[in-house]
Amino acid sequence: MAADPLEHPEEAIRRLYGYVAYRIGPGPDAEDVVSETIERALKYRSSYDPRRGTAAAWLAGIANRCIADQFGSAAKTDLYGLDAPAGYADGLAAGSEIRVDLAVALATLDDRSRELIALRFGGDFSSKEIGRILDLRPGAVDVAVHRALGRLRASLEKPEGGAAAGG
Repeated sequence: MAADPLEHPEEAIRRLYGYVAYRIGPGPDAEDVVSETIERALKYRSSYDPRRGTAAAWLAGIANRCIADQFGSAAKTDLYGLDAPAGYADGLAAGSEIRVDLAVALATLDDRSRELIALRFGGDFSSKEIGRILDLRPGAVDVAVHRALGRLRASLEKPEGGAAAGG
C-alpha cells in the first residue's frame, strides 16, 4: 500500500478539527464535519497521492467538500464561536469578549480571506500546504494571508458601532 494519509490519526484529527472549527465554529457541527471527513478519507484513502500534497492538505480538501455538502456553497457565518453554551465563559469574560470581537471581525471578511486564516491558524498549515489546497504559489499565500490579517486587524480596531466618532 502507498503512503497512508491516516497514519497518525490523532494529529490528523486535531489539525482537522482546528481548521473546521475556524471555518464553521466549534462544537457539534464541527465534530460532525470532522467525522464525515474521516469517514470519506477511510473510504477513499487509496486515492491519496503524497506527490500531490500532504495528508493534512488532502484531508482539508475533503473537509471543504463536507462543509459545502452540509452548509451549502456559503459556509455558516453566524457561528465562529458565538453560539457557545450558556455558562461556557464563566470566569473567562475577557477571553469571551475577545472571541466575540474576533468572530464579528472574521464575519466581515470575504470567504477567501476566512479560508486562508482558517487554514493558517486553525489547521496550522504551511504556505506550501495552503498553496496546494488552493492552487496558489506559497508566496501568493503569504501575501494573501498578510492582507487578510490586515483587514482583520482594521476591523478589530474600528471604534464600536463602526462609525467615526463625532465631536
